[in-house]
Amino acid sequence: MDKPEETLEEKEAAYERFVWSNLKRNFAGHFLHGMLGMTGFRLVNAPTFIPSYLHLLTGSPLLTGLGVSLQQLGGTISPIAGAVQIEHRRRVLPVSMFLGTMMRVQLLGIAIAGWFLKGEPLLLSTLLFLFLWGLFSGPQGVAFQYLLAKGIPISRRGRLQAWRNFTGGAVSALLSYFAGRYLLGNNVFGNGYATTFMLAFLLTSAGLTAFRLLFREPVPPTIRPRMPMAQRVREFPALLSADPGFRYFMVARTFAIAGRVAAPFFIVYAASVIHVTGTVIGVLSLVYLGADTLTNLAWGYGADRYGFKTTFVGALAFWIASAGLIMNAHTLMIISIAFFLSGAANAGYQLSAQNMVLEFGHRDDIAMRLAISNTAENTMMAIGPIAVGAIVTGFGFHAVFILSVVLEAMALVLMLWLVEEPRKRRLIGTAATAGADRESEDDVAAELAEISAASDPLDSEP
Repeated sequence: MDKPEETLEEKEAAYERFVWSNLKRNFAGHFLHGMLGMTGFRLVNAPTFIPSYLHLLTGSPLLTGLGVSLQQLGGTISPIAGAVQIEHRRRVLPVSMFLGTMMRVQLLGIAIAGWFLKGEPLLLSTLLFLFLWGLFSGPQGVAFQYLLAKGIPISRRGRLQAWRNFTGGAVSALLSYFAGRYLLGNNVFGNGYATTFMLAFLLTSAGLTAFRLLFREPVPPTIRPRMPMAQRVREFPALLSADPGFRYFMVARTFAIAGRVAAPFFIVYAASVIHVTGTVIGVLSLVYLGADTLTNLAWGYGADRYGFKTTFVGALAFWIASAGLIMNAHTLMIISIAFFLSGAANAGYQLSAQNMVLEFGHRDDIAMRLAISNTAENTMMAIGPIAVGAIVTGFGFHAVFILSVVLEAMALVLMLWLVEEPRKRRLIGTAATAGADRESEDDVAAELAEISAASDPLDSEP
């Protein structure tokens, strides 16, 4: 006799068993990928190396902003295209590996261009590689966050990313100091910046390799049917209107990222009030990434216990303090404190912004929710830096920092008054969208008990 087809409940149970039985491997895979990958990417994504490198090449705040904008412009449309290619697949690991590899190739290109090109060809090639970096980073971010959602239970994501960010941040903080003091200071191999970018390429490639060897991808019980991109885009209004919490979170996140586009100009402003050398860049990078590292564990465990809304709100408060301080800074000490607060804010924001998206709505729509939120963020970050560069040129740095504080404050008000903690809503059994499944009381009680216990991140299946 043919074996009877499994019911949806049986498939869900098998999916959960697979996730928990492979938790240690998948936890380790995400940990190593994130630690090594973020070590390399933070080395160049910190608001020091890329902005100062572009400023060195151009000598213009406006062109510096243009370079940062091009990086974000590449990631404006690509997350949606990536989600359309991902959400109908039972397995997305192969696509994720391709996207991750292509993203890292751009770092290699920036390094090689720095060594072998000069003048206008160097500037144009650097801008092109930054654009391509953003183009591949958009869908890459969606793909790997989707794998995180598939392979790591909600109650383990905060501590996973906290430890990953903590260790990665510690290494990248030390490397950033080393890169600023020795690689830039001694212009190693003829171009200290190019050498720094090559180091970042090697580290991020090692992380991607470790992930491929360790991660075992679960197959979800249900997936969305494949549909053309244009048809999927037409569903965006319904996806947003179905969940007011997600809609207001998107608005708040847009305001938050709009305020944060001032970050790359912290180092440019510092150069206008103090003498910035390679050593100073290394010190400020160390302070920024050190703050990111030191606060990650608190953000992560707090998120597992109280939800990611808490960390998002805390990050906004830290950023407001940072922007308020930098505009009144005239010494390296005060500037360093502003960078410390900015690093702490970045840690809380990065931990919470994507993870909150994962907790709204139905599992089958995770990839597209990520794509919508990433597209909105990248659009703002593409427009923002060049707009900020123009504001700096016309009105000075203080106007930018005041605007940053106002935008972050607006995001804070929206989060406090209009966005409910999605995990709390899910745990009490309220459907987040029209198609969301309702959990049983026993499942809710078990999940609440598990989160309250905050047990070891590598515990076996409960």
